[in-house]
Amino acid sequence: MTVKLYDLAHSRAGDKGNTLTLSLIPYNADDYELLRVRVTAEAVRHHLRDIVAGEVTRYELPNLPALQFVCQQALTGGVTTSLTMDTHGKSLSYALLEMKIER
Repeated sequence: MTVKLYDLAHSRAGDKGNTLTLSLIPYNADDYELLRVRVTAEAVRHHLRDIVAGEVTRYELPNLPALQFVCQQALTGGVTTSLTMDTHGKSLSYALLEMKIER
């Protein structure tokens, strides 16, 4: 069965210059392992390919439980140089949650 991440988790976005950070936190801690296996850095990079121009690095935080993705070259230059509507990339957490995975 295919599900969207928003059915299993919530997300929060942050920024530093042209780098975007996205956290992925399951509603139920029992779903952490499924997210850890299915939501790889490569899968996120592919899902956000029209937004993220650089590398995506994933950090596992099993004690929380959560995943964090650091996305390079994702904010069209960063807050002080970009003319985009969402210079901080806060809405990109919703873009991540639209990703589909096999359950």
